[in-house]
Amino acid sequence: MRAAVLNAIGDDKLELRDDVTTVDPGPHEVRIRVRASGICHSDLSAMDGTLPALAPGIVGHEGAGEVVEVGSAVEQLAPGDHVTVSFVPPCGNCPNCLRGEPNLCSVHAIAAFTTPRFRLGDTPVFGYAGLGTFADELVVPASGAIKVDPDVPFETAALIACGVLTGVGAVLNTAKVRPGSTVVVIGCGGVGISVIQGARLAGATTIVAVDPVEGKHAIAKRFGATHATTPEGLEELKQQVTNAEGFDYAFDVVGLPVTIRSAWDSARRGGSVVVVGAGRGDAMVQFSAQELFLHDKKILGSFYGSSHVHHDTGQMLRFWRAGLLDLDGMISRRLTFDELNDGLAVLREGSTDVIRQVVTLG
Repeated sequence: MRAAVLNAIGDDKLELRDDVTTVDPGPHEVRIRVRASGICHSDLSAMDGTLPALAPGIVGHEGAGEVVEVGSAVEQLAPGDHVTVSFVPPCGNCPNCLRGEPNLCSVHAIAAFTTPRFRLGDTPVFGYAGLGTFADELVVPASGAIKVDPDVPFETAALIACGVLTGVGAVLNTAKVRPGSTVVVIGCGGVGISVIQGARLAGATTIVAVDPVEGKHAIAKRFGATHATTPEGLEELKQQVTNAEGFDYAFDVVGLPVTIRSAWDSARRGGSVVVVGAGRGDAMVQFSAQELFLHDKKILGSFYGSSHVHHDTGQMLRFWRAGLLDLDGMISRRLTFDELNDGLAVLREGSTDVIRQVVTLG
């Protein structure tokens, strides 16, 4: 079958092959025919080593498809079911799952680094984040396949699998933004646009989008931002729209020390700073002990939007059906498998008019 192989960490292109195979599904696993896969910035981060990944490996972690085979112990899914996939399948039994934080479950996530999901001849090949959606098929734990109604387009469902759950979830689950709040969102890519849409859903009355690419400002406003600026103009705009107080909620969707620090400086005393962007392990952010004490701000990490994937996927689809969440408008480019590397290059360059690119596979 076709699959995009990352031969070594640091490669800027994937090798597009047609001779990769998957492992057979175990008793609690399913095989999925991938129909659509979003190209996420985290895929670039896997390729360049910002996020942990193994090579050789199949990249891609935002996808949807159709179940083609189920393990002997799988009861909740059947061949023909349409599903999204999750890179954090909840095991249901660990302390994180039992305390209601299934997005922090590490059981299957750890297994993804020890259990290859693909083969290239006799060579074992890993799936990035336990998935590898840049392939015709993949095998995942059954709990990582979330059933959706068959009338939901595969490309729409794919967006929910990562970017939308991460962005909207950061607003509704992590920050719990209150109606009437002021919000600033730093970074207006696919996840940033999802944060903006989440803030609009939550009833925020002021939503400031921040991005150095001015071409993205109009796009951000189309999805709910009330104002947009470059990083250089943020301080002046903050003075204007918050009466110099600062924002109730500041979301960093980039993951760099400078942007996290900017989010902190933009939040009011007592406000919340939500770190959504995935940064490097050696990227350090500095705060003084005094400001942490005096400003009473909350610094909140938001991994996967603090989402309960089996509940929140359905919630996102209900928002979509009600016209409250624009998923289709987020798709800027539809690509074939052969155009995958072009899509990665466009994302790396930071094109002004691209929110999400989706690769269709069959």
